[in-house]
Amino acid sequence: MTIHIGAEKGDIAPTVLMPGDPLRAKWAAENFLSDARLVNQVRGMLGYTGTYHGNPVTIHGSGMGMPSLSIYVNELIRDYDAQTLIRIGSCGGMQPKVGIRDVILAMTATSINTPSAGIFKEINFAPCADYGLLSAAVEASKSKGAKTHVGGIYSSDVFYDERPDLNEQLTRHGILGVEMEAAELYNLAARYGRRALVVLTVSDHLQTGEALPADQREQSFGDMLEIALEAAFA
Repeated sequence: MTIHIGAEKGDIAPTVLMPGDPLRAKWAAENFLSDARLVNQVRGMLGYTGTYHGNPVTIHGSGMGMPSLSIYVNELIRDYDAQTLIRIGSCGGMQPKVGIRDVILAMTATSINTPSAGIFKEINFAPCADYGLLSAAVEASKSKGAKTHVGGIYSSDVFYDERPDLNEQLTRHGILGVEMEAAELYNLAARYGRRALVVLTVSDHLQTGEALPADQREQSFGDMLEIALEAAFA
């Protein structure tokens, strides 16, 4: 048990999937895990542990943004010895070739700032995915027939962005999409020697203004979740 996680020792599996929304964690556990049980609900942040094809899995919310994710990932690793952490969530597309419902596998994560900036000081650290997880996710997405892009994303700490100049340069340099957590997850995985990956569904597009209707988001989220689970145990 930690300050933010009420689970007992042994309640958290070595493999943890992390959606931002705790209600997505509940939905994912109920629909994809066998024998799922609630292991955390401190401050409304829900976590469930069950099995996927016989493999123990925890699905635990991270909250929105890098500071929130940093709290949970630090505690999951330091106090519960989590070994593999996969963020599953939505993002905004930033390239013409990236469409709504497409899957993005984040090979790298660019950011202006992260909670780790005080540790890195003058170092411009390059956060990246675990290659084994990344390559397994590529194969899993192929088997599902999901349109998938692999490359760099941008982790923003501002939801209501007023920097069209920044978005222009990110797009110019090939950034596939924008979200708010990946860079810090990759920082922490590198620090503690753990495996990490970010699997995203494109729910809206910064260039076209197109957005995925609410009633279609669950199915797209399910495809992404299956890719993450298959990659974790490949």
